[in-house]
Formats: sequence, C-alpha cells, structure tokens
Amino acid sequence: MTYRIATTGVSGIKDYLARLAGRKIQYRELHALNNVSFHVKKGEIVGIIGTNGAGKSTLLKLISGSIQPTSGKIVTDFSKVRLLTLGSGFDAELTGRENVYLNGSIIGLSRKFITEHFDEIVAFAELQDFIDEKVKNYSSGMRTRLAFSIATAGSMPAILLIDEALAVGDVFFREKCLNRIHDLIDQETTILLVSHDIDEIIGNCTHGIWIEKGLLRIAGDPKMVCEEYQHMIHNS
Repeated sequence: MTYRIATTGVSGIKDYLARLAGRKIQYRELHALNNVSFHVKKGEIVGIIGTNGAGKSTLLKLISGSIQPTSGKIVTDFSKVRLLTLGSGFDAELTGRENVYLNGSIIGLSRKFITEHFDEIVAFAELQDFIDEKVKNYSSGMRTRLAFSIATAGSMPAILLIDEALAVGDVFFREKCLNRIHDLIDQETTILLVSHDIDEIIGNCTHGIWIEKGLLRIAGDPKMVCEEYQHMIHNS
C-alpha cells in the first residue's frame, strides 16, 4: 500500500487545484505496507504487533475492504468482515442511540438488524442511562464499549478485525470483551487483533504477525513473535 503525499505547500483548495492543473504539485511516496503476504485459516486468532506507524491499521483497513491496495490483492469474503477500530464511525454531535444506527450501517448492518438487537447492544455496553446523550460527552471508554457491542451484536461475524479497541476502558469491561471474544472463538469466528499488549497476544492468539516499517518481520507462534519484538524494543 503506497500513499502519495504532497510535498508542495499550498495555501488553500483554489491554490491546490491551480497547481494540480499546472502539474506543479510534487509528491513523495510513502510505502505503508511493502510486499506483505500471509494466509489466515478459518477460526484462527491472529495477533498483530508493531510500533506506532508500522502499518498495522492500514493492514486491517485493506482486509476489511475499506481501502484498496496499490498492488497485489486481498482474498476474502468482504461481506463477512467487521472492523472494530477505536473512535471510528461515530459522530460526536449525535446521541448514542443515533450513533448505534450510524456505526452499524458503516460496518454493514441493516437497520432492521440494528433495531432487533438495539436493546442487546445498549445492555452489553452498559450505557442504558446515557444512550440519549451526545457522544461528545462520552469518555473514550464509553465509546469503545459501544463500538465493541455494535461490532459483535447478534449473529457472530465470520471475520472480526479489532484495531486497538480493547486498549481503553476499565479492567472489568475488558474482561467482558475478552469473554465475548472467547465466545466468538468457540463459534469459529476468525479474529485479527492489533494490540500493543504482549500478554493479550500471547494469552489469546493462535498465530502472531510482527509488522515493522511496512514490512512483515516475522510470523508464527505468538510467544516467539512477541519475544522477537520485545528484543528489538529493548535493544533499540
């Protein structure tokens, strides 16, 4: 996945369009992911680690189908994928109730499905007393609870992508989320989990992937992958 980033300073949209028309915009290429290739089997729990900016979130967006790769291809059934990422798909000016429908539609849930499971979503998120408050008044933990509850509502997704969404929130709700993840595992849901929590990766994943500076450094047993990652961190 390669992004083109403008290096020419512009003062506004009119200036940008004028420079673009005159081909005076200069770019540099940023290789967010470069020659990354791996397979995930049905029912696997794959932990993805790497430093900030390594390309982990870009990888999940590609797998979800929300962005397209510059080259290469992702082979999966995008209709069966749900992406859970912290703070994504919420409008701060809307209420929690309105955001349940907004976020649900973004991840591919029908209005009928959301209505049928609305009470379940709110109850799991423990937001019964706040569901009609604007989301801008929610704490980051409350937003995470609501997002996780929407993404895992009703019939379990075949493929669930979790991008650092368990990093925020109290320890009791994290335990609740992990219990639901284990329910997903029992139903052979395939899970890809981006996390900086080494213990979370080792304790819950069947496979590990280390992405660094857009490259796949190592993949395999989660404990081995995490040990290699920690060794790099401690010696950098």
